[in-house]
Amino acid sequence: MAAPADIVRRIRSEIGDLESPFLDTYLGADELSSYDLSETGVAEVAAKVNTVDPQATVDLVADVDYVLDPAQGRIILINPAYSPLHHGQTLIVRGTAQGLFTDADLETYIGDAVRQHAYGRSLTTRYRDAHGFIRYEHDPITLENLPPVEEPLVAYLAAINCLWTLATDAATDIDISTAEGTFVPRTQRYRQLMQHIGDATTGLQGRYNQLAQQLNVGLGRIEMFTARRLSRTTNRLVPVFVEREYDDSSRPQRLLPPIDGEEYADESNVPSPAYPGLWG
Repeated sequence: MAAPADIVRRIRSEIGDLESPFLDTYLGADELSSYDLSETGVAEVAAKVNTVDPQATVDLVADVDYVLDPAQGRIILINPAYSPLHHGQTLIVRGTAQGLFTDADLETYIGDAVRQHAYGRSLTTRYRDAHGFIRYEHDPITLENLPPVEEPLVAYLAAINCLWTLATDAATDIDISTAEGTFVPRTQRYRQLMQHIGDATTGLQGRYNQLAQQLNVGLGRIEMFTARRLSRTTNRLVPVFVEREYDDSSRPQRLLPPIDGEEYADESNVPSPAYPGLWG
């Protein structure tokens, strides 16, 4: 079973978005109750207040003594004893910043990557039921039953989606050129991101495609289909069923492959003649 936390750590390592600890200290002046932390995208914090008279250290409780805005990196004191922070009081905030993406953001990318990587695939389990018949259970592949060899591929695909988000943000940057001769190539960030993402054979995308091709997984895997046959008498498609093992005693499962050509449908609403027994 792939743990989401392990995939998150692998993604952060791939895109260089590692967590960083921080320690901020603020002196009270009977003016402020809100303080900007040195980091944004805060994962967790531990806050305490040191007092001089009387000399003591009080650990603050979230949503009781303070409110944290993790995205903006701001702590707001709400306890009247510390709001505003008085003279002689010192607020100490120790925590960890998540970087460009929060864990919730990365878990969203992981969910998208698993759905894309395991699309149309399932794991087959053979067992004997309570009546002695041999059955086959088909479970769609999810993060819980994903084979361990495919865990890096899901992390690569999620990292690619993260880099596309960064590239979209960098796409609005423009180069800066001043009359004094200063030139700032801001578009270079976008070009470097696109080079790292790569295409079908280069970059992180090529790395994913190569491994997925070797394992025959992902959206580009080789699939085998059954050709559908038309009845010569009715001109209707003959039903197709899922192939089964010799000893599989479960009921047949009908397949409904997509039918192309709906764009050529007759919209005149003129009925066609139908002769029972010939066509219809």
